[in-house]
Amino acid sequence: MANTIQVTPRKELFGHPVGLYVLFFTELWERFSYYGMRAILVLFLVASAQGDNPGWGWSDASALKLYGWYTALVYIMSIPGGVIADKFLGQKKTVLLGGILLVLGHGVLALQAPWAFYTGLLLIVLGVGGLKPNISTMVGGLYPPGDDRRDKGFTIFYIGINVGALLSALIVGYVGEKIGWHYGFGLAAIGMLLGLLVYLFGQKYLEGVGDYIGAADNPDREEMKRPLTKVEKDRMKVMFLSFLLIIVFWGSFEQAGGLMNLYADDKTNRLLDLGWMGAGMFEVPASWFQSVNSFFIITLGTAVAGFWYRRNHRGKEASSLFKMAIGVIIMGWGFLFMSAASMQFESEGSSAMYWLVLAYLFHTVGELCASPVALSFITKLAPIKYASFMMGAYFAATGIGNKLAGWLGEASASAGELQIFTGIAVFCTLTGVIVLLFLKPLKRLTHGAESLRHPQEEEIAEPDTGAQPHQTQ
Repeated sequence: MANTIQVTPRKELFGHPVGLYVLFFTELWERFSYYGMRAILVLFLVASAQGDNPGWGWSDASALKLYGWYTALVYIMSIPGGVIADKFLGQKKTVLLGGILLVLGHGVLALQAPWAFYTGLLLIVLGVGGLKPNISTMVGGLYPPGDDRRDKGFTIFYIGINVGALLSALIVGYVGEKIGWHYGFGLAAIGMLLGLLVYLFGQKYLEGVGDYIGAADNPDREEMKRPLTKVEKDRMKVMFLSFLLIIVFWGSFEQAGGLMNLYADDKTNRLLDLGWMGAGMFEVPASWFQSVNSFFIITLGTAVAGFWYRRNHRGKEASSLFKMAIGVIIMGWGFLFMSAASMQFESEGSSAMYWLVLAYLFHTVGELCASPVALSFITKLAPIKYASFMMGAYFAATGIGNKLAGWLGEASASAGELQIFTGIAVFCTLTGVIVLLFLKPLKRLTHGAESLRHPQEEEIAEPDTGAQPHQTQ
């Protein structure tokens, strides 16, 4: 038999818990540091070792290989980060530990020495592994089960991620390319320090969220010992199946920091005639295109979330799996613009900037349909004792997708960019369609986890029954 517990209301701002905005700004600055570094990493590696702003002079293939391994490991480390939170520290303390490691990592990366470069990357990998899955799980913990604000809350949180990414691509990208690569890496360290300070000073708004479940005074402690119910096992199955969709999505999307970044640098006409302003010709830095995706997320995020919210309340299909499948399809179609860019380059020797902008527009709409929804989906389905682990597994799937992205980027040297871009578009479309065909049986495995309930009520299942299991906090 299910029990009912009254959830203590949290202080709110603009219809959401204040703690959401603490996590929003923490993640904003963390992503400022990560995406700022990501925007210039490959460009730094392939830059000539000679000149005023020397890089390491690597080949494109070697740089993309390191980029693929680095971005994969960043997210794969989310699994041990989730385990540490679930079994030892709790999400709140693990986020703090991750933040400290990130400040150190980005700071060391600013030093001009090979040992500092590799040490900095290692510390960043460990830091993101501790922070990323657990801060996302804490967002879900701000909302009781059945609260239909959760998806919108994750979209707001996701906008914070992309405000940081937008600022970093413009500021860190410009400083890195035009002033000095290591000055850019240093700016990333300052951004992460600001994020850590926001998190420390906002602790009073996060009481009861992300605490260690195994603590003697935690009312959910028994949750760590009881076996999973059949319902919970089914939900674990559908989550792992959804991770396959995530791998396809990020394996395609993450061409942004690698292949598409190099394409912008080498094959795109980036000259703007600003003569009407009296400024003459201006060459747009290649790294600035990394901000286009973030700009569209900030401007379109609430509109896309509002569309799905209204669709759901009209009784139309708006399940997380449906949104994720549609997102993969739309994102895939964005690569058709890159196919067009490749054809223009082959015929004219350069391609226009608007192809990149249109590609990022479709990628963004697809991302808004899939990524914040996937984060929310995990917090709805994951059993409480595996809350951080399952979020870590989600980010590990993201990491595998990043490695796949690096491999595809390397393959473009022999297969050709036109073939890679077109192949990605076709494969993403087919993947999304297959999920839509099997949507009903997949939804049955969720056992109604996404059905709307009163936001002040929470259901708890007895361990040996098929009743609704306790939801992650």
